[in-house]
Amino acid sequence: MTSIVDNPPSAERRSPVKGWLAVLAVTLGIFSLMTSELLPVGLLTPVGSDLDVSAGTAGLMVTVPGLVAAVSAPLVTVATGRFDRRMVLVLLVGLVGAANLASAFATDFTLVLAARFLIGISVGGFWSIAGGIALRLVPENQVPRATALIFGGVETASVLGVPTGTFIGDLTGWRTAFAAVGALGLLALICMVLLLPDLPAQRTLRLGDLPTVFRANSDVRLGIALTFLIITGHFIAYTFIRPLLHERGVGDSSTSLLLLVFGLAGIVGNFAAGALVARRLRQTIGTVAMVLTAAMVLLALTSAGGVVSVGALVLWGLGYGAVPVTLQTWILDVEPRATEAASSLYVSMFNLSIALGALLGGLVVESLTTTSVLWIGCGLALLALVTGPWPRDLLARRVASKRRVGR
Repeated sequence: MTSIVDNPPSAERRSPVKGWLAVLAVTLGIFSLMTSELLPVGLLTPVGSDLDVSAGTAGLMVTVPGLVAAVSAPLVTVATGRFDRRMVLVLLVGLVGAANLASAFATDFTLVLAARFLIGISVGGFWSIAGGIALRLVPENQVPRATALIFGGVETASVLGVPTGTFIGDLTGWRTAFAAVGALGLLALICMVLLLPDLPAQRTLRLGDLPTVFRANSDVRLGIALTFLIITGHFIAYTFIRPLLHERGVGDSSTSLLLLVFGLAGIVGNFAAGALVARRLRQTIGTVAMVLTAAMVLLALTSAGGVVSVGALVLWGLGYGAVPVTLQTWILDVEPRATEAASSLYVSMFNLSIALGALLGGLVVESLTTTSVLWIGCGLALLALVTGPWPRDLLARRVASKRRVGR
């Protein structure tokens, strides 16, 4: 199932400046999409209060787009496989801009969820296509840096977009925050229209490629399992970070500041992981799991806001900031021959885990205590720690050491 175009433009023949401007436009697009998906994390309390729904029900604003993105990641890629990738990306980012503006004016929670459904379609499709777009925008020797920048949009949205949106919402209301992200999506649309070159379809992904890659490569399966454990564990707790901080006596203005601290720590974690994954990928994943476990345990044991709570959030931000780049690098490293199929699986599980984490966290908050989500989250992070590739590496080193001693 292949569609070949006549003489598609080569990245090597384009101006490097234009190529990097196109990369920046795609980065802005993916930043606006991922910020849109995660924005409600910092606004659950005001949205729930204004629209008269509980915190657990308000958590559906994170669950719905996550579930939809998990399905749309491969489906949109397959369904649009014969269309110009520039046109597809522009339509998807425009859809997310319009959906956020609709949320800003919604007078009923059902309307908000309908808009969140559209955001899920955009996030899944855009991320899957944008993940490999750098190869067609810049020369081959610049592709790794361009890809890192594009995925930096995912990471920066996760660790900086949410606290910034929360800050805007606290200052001027949650509707203004949604409207601001909608305007950001429309700005990304304009930039992509002006800066992206035509990107005719070259090869389509078949749905049958996905199970084939999953069955044939045990390391891909391990990466998908780690994504499920780490991301689900994170979002079970992080979706309800605002109620957790409120229970510890942290006010709205201080919550916004702490989320901003979390975001800044996440950016540091992102760059630190980016410097390590090329040489110590497996150890980096193990370290991330340990840091997330320690941070959630520390916050769970803290009954009041203060230095310990701030330290726990900084540690948490450092750990989660390293997650997307580390897991994405693992997937690309273990399956270099079918990167599009493997990336689609990864994007699906990443977004499904966001949805499941928010949903399970909501059920826990409704039936147990808010602090319980921290214990469940750290349990899943701990499970990732003991099932990852590093125990296998340790065992292999011990066996090799015994063999050397036996000789």
